Amino acid sequence: MSEIKNTFKDWCLKNFEKYENNLNGEKKYPVHDYRKKSIKYLTTLDFPSIKNEEWKYTNVAFLNKENFSFSLEKADYSFDHISKFLFDNLEHSLITFVNGYHIQNLSKLLDIPEGVEILSLSEVIKQNHPLVQKFLGKVAENSNNFFTSLNSSFITDGAFIQVPNNKIIEEPIHIIYYNNSGTSKNIIQPRNLIIVGKNAQVTIIEHYVSDTETEYFTNSVTEIFVDENGILDHIKLQEESFKSIHIGRMDISQNRNSNFRSHLISTGAKFSRNEFNSRFDGEYAESTLNGLFMITGEQLFDAHTLIDHSKPHCNSYEHYKGILQGNSKGVFNGKVMVRQDAQKTNAFQENNTILLSDSAVMNTKPQLEIFADDVKCSHGATVGKLNEEAKFYLKTRGIGDEAATAMLIHAFASDVITSIKIEALRDYLEKIISRKFN
Repeated sequence: MSEIKNTFKDWCLKNFEKYENNLNGEKKYPVHDYRKKSIKYLTTLDFPSIKNEEWKYTNVAFLNKENFSFSLEKADYSFDHISKFLFDNLEHSLITFVNGYHIQNLSKLLDIPEGVEILSLSEVIKQNHPLVQKFLGKVAENSNNFFTSLNSSFITDGAFIQVPNNKIIEEPIHIIYYNNSGTSKNIIQPRNLIIVGKNAQVTIIEHYVSDTETEYFTNSVTEIFVDENGILDHIKLQEESFKSIHIGRMDISQNRNSNFRSHLISTGAKFSRNEFNSRFDGEYAESTLNGLFMITGEQLFDAHTLIDHSKPHCNSYEHYKGILQGNSKGVFNGKVMVRQDAQKTNAFQENNTILLSDSAVMNTKPQLEIFADDVKCSHGATVGKLNEEAKFYLKTRGIGDEAATAMLIHAFASDVITSIKIEALRDYLEKIISRKFN
């Protein structure tokens, strides 16, 4: 490995040896070969900088000045720490991770059909599970992505969900990542693997939370495979410490006639970047990406999305909305690629942002790259303040200024909230919006 310097990259390379020594007997499992391949690849990658177009508005140079530590041991927390983040009195299945490690006594599975597997990734790694060997790392490619390679180098734990062919799970599966690093600045690197079989259906909530303003760095990767006629609703909810860093990546591979719906709701983290990469590997599939980010103070939120139409007769719909206050900064970079053979593609993309202060900044860049001729594609973006005419109308009806603002914000956010099918979760999100703006 290269000479150790005072940079985040070299610190990671140095700590891989320490991490590897703590694996003990786990080095014998096949996944460790993938770790070693990933750390070797990491040595060839440049640390992201604003000179890179993909990171032009999102500067991660501050990581070179941080002093992080890897969380190597399980922490002991009670159910009280996570109960406030449940939205229906635990009427759904729950799998809980604390500082990146699965905690069995804080997890609960309800009415799981036969053949469905909801386990921790660390457990299935020890089982030499054939699906881990078949799918892990196959869609979240390390190519030119520094933080994905970092996650792959230190794979330890996360959620493993496998829904076999023809199985339907009625109630959602709730994954909670509770983080509290105390006085140490932990790096927490969840790795989730979700496999939905033919004609199968499931709803999964990926929930990142903290109830203390501690400093930590979450670097998560979620890999999703949806087979023919499979249906997956995925909700990612970020309620994290305002001192934390969150870099997340989700990669989706969709087969013929499959349907994938994503909903991202983000309110927490000092620095948050979410990358979504969706690829059609079969015809007549459909993908929906909805997002709502509400940030304030000095927060930064960055959404980078790529929808790859590599097969014909596929539809994609993407709509991200942002509400910015204070000195916050938002970034949206959405790309829809329609390849030459992807005829009869239908793709829609839009980003709308409301700025509630003069010092908030939004950088938006919707993109279309079309190499086919028989397609219907559109994209657009708007950035502005609340509609003053609508606000004036409400005030003339005796509604105060703050209440009028709150009503208009609720109306603006409702498109994303109402697209979520779980009523209890919609109510939970409505309360979050009310706390922020009422």
